[in-house]
Amino acid sequence: MPWNSVCNWARNTGKRSESMNAATTADAGLYIHVPFCVKKCTYCDFYSVTDLSDVDVFVEAVVHEMQLLVGEPPLVFDTLYLGGGTPSVLPPDQIGHLVERARYHFNFRDDVEITIEVNPGTANLSHLRAYRQIGINRINIGVQSFSADTLRFLGRIHTADEAAAAIPAARRAGFANLGVDLIYGIPAQTPEAWQKDLERAAAFTPEHLSCYTLTYEEGTPLWHRKARGEVDPLDENMVGDLFAATQAFLDRHGYEQYEVSNFAKRMPAPHQPGSRVSRRSRHNMKYWSGAPYIGLGPSAHSFTPPCRRWNVTDLKDYIARLRNGEPPVEASETLTREQRLTETLYLSLRTVEGIDVPFLEQTFGLDFHDLYGKIVDDLTEQGMIALTGARCALTPKGLRFLDGIAALFVGQ
Repeated sequence: MPWNSVCNWARNTGKRSESMNAATTADAGLYIHVPFCVKKCTYCDFYSVTDLSDVDVFVEAVVHEMQLLVGEPPLVFDTLYLGGGTPSVLPPDQIGHLVERARYHFNFRDDVEITIEVNPGTANLSHLRAYRQIGINRINIGVQSFSADTLRFLGRIHTADEAAAAIPAARRAGFANLGVDLIYGIPAQTPEAWQKDLERAAAFTPEHLSCYTLTYEEGTPLWHRKARGEVDPLDENMVGDLFAATQAFLDRHGYEQYEVSNFAKRMPAPHQPGSRVSRRSRHNMKYWSGAPYIGLGPSAHSFTPPCRRWNVTDLKDYIARLRNGEPPVEASETLTREQRLTETLYLSLRTVEGIDVPFLEQTFGLDFHDLYGKIVDDLTEQGMIALTGARCALTPKGLRFLDGIAALFVGQ
């Protein structure tokens, strides 16, 4: 059963919506969810399994899913992202097979950005070099912390020394586009402890830094520990102070904040029109800009506006369906105008560019100033938002209160 029988591309209306037409002409992203981990981290609610016996059949199942999606929809891709889970638990030849098959079945631009997520405890220099030979040109290392105590609390499999060694190893392997993930807001974490993590990360001059607040996702071991009173979360005001400290520190060290949790290294001024002036994650930008993306693997999501679908969240079921020639889709939906407006507002406010006012008005047939003018005026007076030209964006101060501010817009 092809993609368009799962989500019918709004053909029952006799024509595609304007947003769909825009989506099919924008560069798309391809995501492959690798659902294997050596050990589940205490805070993680992404789908993964620790039994690695199905690695081979999983890889072939993903290839079968690619075959089902060929030509449906007719997208051009400029990113391929291998995430998880822990993609680096797969042998390099399996990673290479997935990349090669993806490039065979889908239409990629010549300058495609291919990213792999790596855990410092599961990738040695030989593997890292193999990734470069495969054609992977961007690496994202899940360091999370350089503190042994924090790593133990989070349930990470790597040590602080392995975290510090992974980044220069990736450089030796030839990666010139490197991202590092960090987590802050750990119970009892002091500003000084977080500062040390930031300093160590910045000293390696990665092109990209993602700084995430620790969250207590329902059903995770960390959530259960909190429910039993074994963990006392850091005070919200203190977490907010760490967020502000992160913004200030990374700005001083040459990073631009382009999304609430993401920072990219500033580059020299471009010499040609269209050149990039920072090393943003091209793939992640698609999630915040409403661009189309296709997800492969168990639990993976796909979005071709206005249609969203998601795969079954069970590896065995995923494999069995594809063996039977069936799409591994759990459900799909066509977003209503109200849903698309809500997502556009919230996702736009996450980024430093903010809301594209003319686009919003044209797409949804509304008058931005009539509908949101009072909110914008109040937030501008508080220094939370700035209306510049055609853009309405949160200030660095406003990003600290993203969720509350977004709720004001969505509530209108």
